[in-house]
Amino acid sequence: MLQHRISLALGAVISTIFLGIGGYFLIGGGRWSIFDCFYMTIVTLTTVGFGEVLPLASTSLGRPFTIGLLFAGIISMSCLVGSVTAFMIEGDLSGFRWRKRMDSFVKRMHGHIVVCGAGSTGIHCVRELAAIGAPFVVVDRREEIARAITREHGGAAVVGDATHDEVLVEAGIERARGVISALTEDKDNLYVTVTARALNPRLRIVAKAIELGAEPKLRRAGADSVVSPNVMGGLRMVSEMVRPEVTGFLDELLRNKEQTLRIEEIAVPEGSGLAGLPVGEIDLTGHGLLLLAVKDPASEGGRYSYNPAPDHVVSPGTVLIVLGEPEKVRRLSSLTVSA
Repeated sequence: MLQHRISLALGAVISTIFLGIGGYFLIGGGRWSIFDCFYMTIVTLTTVGFGEVLPLASTSLGRPFTIGLLFAGIISMSCLVGSVTAFMIEGDLSGFRWRKRMDSFVKRMHGHIVVCGAGSTGIHCVRELAAIGAPFVVVDRREEIARAITREHGGAAVVGDATHDEVLVEAGIERARGVISALTEDKDNLYVTVTARALNPRLRIVAKAIELGAEPKLRRAGADSVVSPNVMGGLRMVSEMVRPEVTGFLDELLRNKEQTLRIEEIAVPEGSGLAGLPVGEIDLTGHGLLLLAVKDPASEGGRYSYNPAPDHVVSPGTVLIVLGEPEKVRRLSSLTVSA
């Protein structure tokens, strides 16, 4: 709205200038140069008080036109100055209020995910976290991007450089459950990984790797998982070639606006009511979930049992891999922990 007012006021000022130039040129009958007419217009509109550059007294319309031009200039210039001032003040106040609101929001958050960088990779991380209802804080240097993300996807944001310790602390790194480092440089992701691990040893850290050689360095620095967009892109392109229906099905899971379905995991902790039960006695279907696999910690290397038999016994530490809506998965997970 303010931008529109500024555009209108600026257009009025420019129109008044051209009106003054044209008016003086016509009043002078073409005897006065365009530059002199322009100079006289500017002197009049700015009310600097210089003498008359043009012999206005020699014409009957010279001074009356100048009076009218003076009032038009005062009105248009006042509108422009007022609009610009309002834009600056309201913009600063709006930014200040937004930053205070975000600061208050972040301080109340626990168990959230910190997304470092909202570039070409980070923005997709944010969209997926928003789609599954996971709390997140995005960290980006660009305030306009951060504000647009919170406006469109919710969550919270911190404006700053994610490689700085104090910025990560401001994002609640000590209370977070995970960090996604999706910056554009491997060295920056390496720095975030080292810093985040030092600030919160319990974090799960997922880091982006541009160069293939960066993966072992990121893992040694403390990353739990390293994702290369180039590698993932190559695998996706091959999948589109050799198994297009499978990739189409997975795309439908991610893009369906009416029903958000994801492949999720449910951990069975020690003391859970599910521990010791066969999977056939767990009412996953009643919770709207489909069991795809079971990761048994007792097996060598924690192998996955795909489509487990109904008599497969769930032991403490088992992870159930299910297909369903994230909200239903969270509901069953909470029952599992409290059971």
